[in-house]
Amino acid sequence: MATKLYIGGISYSSTEEGLRAAFEQAGTVESAVIIMDKMTGRSRGFGFVEMASPEDAEKAIAMWNGKELDGRRLTVNEARPLEDRPPRNDQPRY
Repeated sequence: MATKLYIGGISYSSTEEGLRAAFEQAGTVESAVIIMDKMTGRSRGFGFVEMASPEDAEKAIAMWNGKELDGRRLTVNEARPLEDRPPRNDQPRY
């Protein structure tokens, strides 16, 4: 069963391929995604890596949490499920 990890502090110059390669040092990576800003097309500085097993995920956390990648110190932990949010009010704010 795959385990999804939250990766914070990703450098704006990092790529999904580079993120995948870094985390493959800890085990099998099923996916690596850097979240992009819709308006600017620039990285928002965080992403998610899905590791093939819980053991690989623990190894990746131990290997990368607090360590530098592309000049930025990463925060790596198990991703929490998305919480329900109240509906957005589309009324303009004044």
